[in-house]
Amino acid sequence: MKKAGLIAVAALAFITMSCKKDECHECHYDGPNGEVELGEKCGDELENLEASGINVDGTNYEVHCHEH
Repeated sequence: MKKAGLIAVAALAFITMSCKKDECHECHYDGPNGEVELGEKCGDELENLEASGINVDGTNYEVHCHEH
């Protein structure tokens, strides 16, 4: 019985993580002339933008992504 419960928890965790990876959000950064829309980003691209920002003309900007 415990083994079945652990398998169910592991499966749920995997499904949750997989779904999160496929989430999409609208993203933008605040440039020198105001907010610059980057459009909808998903999965690894979304995670990378949020973690690393975006480099424009030698300047790195923090990217903000939110659900639409």
